[in-house]
Order: sequence, then structure tokens, then C-alpha cells
Amino acid sequence: MDDKRIDILKLNVKILENERIDDLERNGYKIIQNPKEFCFGMDAVLLSGYASVNEGEKSIDLGCGNGIIPILLEAKNEGEKYFGLEIQEASFDRAKRSVMLNGLEDKIQIDKGDIKEASKIYGKAKFDVVTSNPPYMNENHGIKNPDEPKAIARHELLLTLEDLIRESAALLVPSGRFYMVHRPHRLLDIIMLMKQYRIEPKRIRFVYPYVDKEANMVLIEGIRGGKPFLKVEEPLIVYNKDGSYTDEIYEIYGKEK
Repeated sequence: MDDKRIDILKLNVKILENERIDDLERNGYKIIQNPKEFCFGMDAVLLSGYASVNEGEKSIDLGCGNGIIPILLEAKNEGEKYFGLEIQEASFDRAKRSVMLNGLEDKIQIDKGDIKEASKIYGKAKFDVVTSNPPYMNENHGIKNPDEPKAIARHELLLTLEDLIRESAALLVPSGRFYMVHRPHRLLDIIMLMKQYRIEPKRIRFVYPYVDKEANMVLIEGIRGGKPFLKVEEPLIVYNKDGSYTDEIYEIYGKEK
């Protein structure tokens, strides 16, 4: 989509106080963000590069925030339709406006609702792909205001890991794919819950900030009702020694050096 088209669309999309429009460097797409609340991070971008949505498939991102993952998935894949479910009103509103900003209303649908009720909202076995970049922290230490958008996005205040995996399993068609990014220290919990709800872990990839540092993220793919076989893929390194992005990170972001 060219800049002239974006300018025309902007005339019909409200940008609120403290919001900004960021360039996603994919298909000319933009996204509306509010840095005073919560902006997407590298984890969301890496997940969008790890997941795949094939032609004719439908995907849903649970806890879609400002819509970053559905928008990036649409930019990179040939899926039929992309959904996003978000409980926070402000994030839901920004996601809908970001979809409008890019003229993607026919491809992306953003809904407001609780992930814990997802299978009631959409029905069971409705999606080929489920993605999620959920809250990582399962304790409330250091939270000054549990109602703040950042606290809700980072801590399991409204959603537990089990809630997420249970609903993901319910939403997936048989052999449907589940993709998530999380922290390595929760990996055992993740695998146990996936197997409990019959999502078989199939691929795991650890993400390292530098080649000589500990992993700080893990990407995982599971298949609903799949046969046991787990592949641990080669590590994904984010930065070179000089602090520049590695070639693979540039490729995932769609940036040129």
C-alpha cells in the first residue's frame, strides 16, 4: 500500500492524544501505538515470523493488543482470514483503528472479549492456527496498579497459562497449529499443559540476545492431536557482538541493513 493511500485512509481514522503511527516496514503497513500504555516488542515480531498461515486457513491471535500479530501475519502469509481477541478496551480500539488504517477490514477482524471465554465466543474447532504472546509473569510482585494496561499485558492478572492453552486447544481444528512465544523458565509448565490439553509440542526454538548469553525467549509450535515428536531447532541470535542485528533478525523484520 503506497503512502498516498495511507494518507487518504488517515483522514477517516482518528488518532488520539499520546498516540503515534509506526511504520511496520511490511507492505507499507502502519500501526497505531500509545507509548504511555503498551507498545509491541520484538517477541511479537518473532512470533509472527515463526507462525505460518497457509492459503485458505483462518487464524486467531489471543490477546492481540494493538493488533500487531494479525497485521504482520496478514502481511507475510496467504491465509483466508485473521482474527484478534483483546479484553482491554483501549487496546481493542487501537487494533480496530490500525486495521482500518491499513484498509484490511476484509482480511482482519478484531473482537473484544475475554480469552477465558474464547471457545464460547467463536465456537469449538473453528481455527486452523492459534497464536499468542501472553503475559509472562505469574506473580504480582512490583505491580503498583493492577489495572494499568502494562501490568495486565505483562502479568497473569486476567489470564493464566492454563486458561490460554485450554482455550487454544478448544478453538483449534484437529491437526490445527498452536504458536506461542514465552520465557524459557516457563517451558516445563507450557509443555505439560499443552500435552494435558492434547496439543502435542512439535518445534521449539530458543532466542538468545547474544551468542554467549542465556536464552531469554522461546518459540514453540504444537499440533492439536499430533503424534509425539519434538524438534529443538537451531538457536535464534538477535544481536551480533557489535550490537547490530543478525541477518536473520533483519529478515524477520523485513528491514534492509
